[in-house]
Amino acid sequence: MTLLKDSVDIVEAGTILCLNEGLGAVKALREQCPDKIIVADWKVADAGETLAQQAFGAGANWMTIICAAPLATVEKGHAMAQNCGGEIQIELFGNWTLDDARDWHRIGVRQAIYHRGRDAQASGQQWGEADLARMKALSDIGLELSITGGITPADLPLFKEIRVKAFIAGRALAGAANPAQVAGDFHAQIDSIWGGKRA
Repeated sequence: MTLLKDSVDIVEAGTILCLNEGLGAVKALREQCPDKIIVADWKVADAGETLAQQAFGAGANWMTIICAAPLATVEKGHAMAQNCGGEIQIELFGNWTLDDARDWHRIGVRQAIYHRGRDAQASGQQWGEADLARMKALSDIGLELSITGGITPADLPLFKEIRVKAFIAGRALAGAANPAQVAGDFHAQIDSIWGGKRA
């Protein structure tokens, strides 16, 4: 984190980190990065209000809820996020529909995360026209997307027609010989495509 905190806009307390370290992971990142957006990537499926209260109380700005969660869980999590000045991101994994997305937007959620999962990437799955069409449809509903799944700076032009909120680039940064340079390459691409707008 020390190498990158001045080079990124958003810091994620990832699912695996939080499963191993608990709520302390969010608190530690907030202490290390007081001026950054912190994401509690918990993929909440139930107890939306309680977990949102814990996440935002620990210093998160955004918390993830898995797309399979009941709408009531999303509503309760979103209401608590609003009370705490935070936001909910819907984590799009597995089965979901555009009707689901319309429901999330209707209750006030404005962010979603579009994935190419670790396993899909490892098996060679690439970003395709079907992905881009679904992202465009989500954008048209009014959701801003964080895009993840082995993203590199060279991939960013693929998403120029999408309402992008952020790129989640953990693997590209963690595996780089010079992570700050890779972060700079991301920023340069974002600036050239979207005019320097930041989350």
